[in-house]
Amino acid sequence: MPALEFDFNNMFSFSIGRQHGVTVEELESSRKTVQKAHRHLMSIMKEPDNRVKLGLEWTKLPFQDKKIIREIQRLGKEISEGYENIIFLGIGGSYLGLKAAQDALRSPYHNETAFIRGRVPRIYFEGNNLDPEPLSALMKALDPKKTFVVVISKSGETTETKASFQGIENWLKKGAGTKYGRQIFAITDPASGSLRQRVNEEQRKDPLSFRSLPLLKGVGGRFSELNMGLLHLAIIGIEIDKVLEGAKVMSERCNRGNLYKNPACMYAVLHHILYRKKGKSIAIMMPFSETLKSTADWYVQLLAESLGKKYRRKVRISPSGIEAWENDKTHALNAARTPISSRGTNDLHSIQQNNIEGENNKAVTFIRVSKFKNDIRIPKTNSQDGFLEGRAFSRLITLAHEATEWALVREKRPNCTITMPEVSPYYWGGLIFFFEMATAFEGELLNVNAFDQPGVESYKNYMYYKLHKSGIDEAIANEIRRNPLVKKKGFIV
Repeated sequence: MPALEFDFNNMFSFSIGRQHGVTVEELESSRKTVQKAHRHLMSIMKEPDNRVKLGLEWTKLPFQDKKIIREIQRLGKEISEGYENIIFLGIGGSYLGLKAAQDALRSPYHNETAFIRGRVPRIYFEGNNLDPEPLSALMKALDPKKTFVVVISKSGETTETKASFQGIENWLKKGAGTKYGRQIFAITDPASGSLRQRVNEEQRKDPLSFRSLPLLKGVGGRFSELNMGLLHLAIIGIEIDKVLEGAKVMSERCNRGNLYKNPACMYAVLHHILYRKKGKSIAIMMPFSETLKSTADWYVQLLAESLGKKYRRKVRISPSGIEAWENDKTHALNAARTPISSRGTNDLHSIQQNNIEGENNKAVTFIRVSKFKNDIRIPKTNSQDGFLEGRAFSRLITLAHEATEWALVREKRPNCTITMPEVSPYYWGGLIFFFEMATAFEGELLNVNAFDQPGVESYKNYMYYKLHKSGIDEAIANEIRRNPLVKKKGFIV
């Protein structure tokens, strides 16, 4: 079986010059740092307590118990066969991971066309925004008696998901009858949080109401697709085993100590050098596949939330070998590359102008597909200017990728390509695990905690304070009171 390939030729000085490309000498001089990062990451992955405490338990998700996977597959089939519509409520990874899988592994226009959809229900994603229009429209359009709801939240307190769930639950209660709770499924913390508490209360009254699966300890939201996303995969008819097998094979490749045989480590170190030494602070993710655009969106969260940190990491190790990571507030970094999601060929007519002629501060990652599930061949008409006649769309999009590489190289713009033999559960599982491992390696090279997200909490705390949520820390409340937003009328036109 062919493997995912990472082609990094166009990131080197022999392709784009020493000013903008990595030299072999620069790569070789980083070997000790890379080896140290690799050893540290591997040592954490081998120690269960460290994996869970530090947030790396996701590295073991490809190796889950097959009995548990079979039960989730069965459960998904049961839900799929019982309802016409499924609404998933979640935000961050609990939305982006599912949307990425949906678009990659089911056909385009899934909801619109029964012939394409087959026996799989329509799938909708909400709880990821506070705009009232989409959710209102959905509740007006769907029949609550034919709709199943999956709510995904670790604590149950995230504003967007909680608000949406309360609205949807009231809609179900009014339209589906007294046993509406049997149409609700929760994926949440196994032991604590308001959603878990609600699940326990409803289960005591009716074991078929508010059924649930756990969000595993040590698995952060943006790394959790192979945990919280499994029920979604089962509902849409994807064989979970194939996704996990692709991730498992990629895990084995990404554990190798040889830099030239470890694609994730090589991806991380090349981008790190380009960022630190060549000023390439913008990361453009451009799949040449419409079905992978949502995977690019998922990667934006993965990179931005993992690596965009204010402080350097300070590692403390106990005598027993258990690590604790702290923010070293004496070393402000405000570091990391800024990711942007795009797709070929559509965005060759927009962002590509800036990629080619704008500031040379970007590195572009392409995702190329070798074989598409379907193809279209342009008919021959014997016209005078028939350069497209007889050509397959698959050939045209492959040529467009090659042309984009060439155009970037001519302007000394670094770029690289990940080639997927096809967009299938096996290769998609490998792709997302590749990016997760690459992000973890890059976090080691930056020396930041890639598995927390303190910057996300500030807006939440402000909202909680303004909404008079109980339990707000007094120090946070005082900070908000002491630092109000300043709005001068003279600066509003």
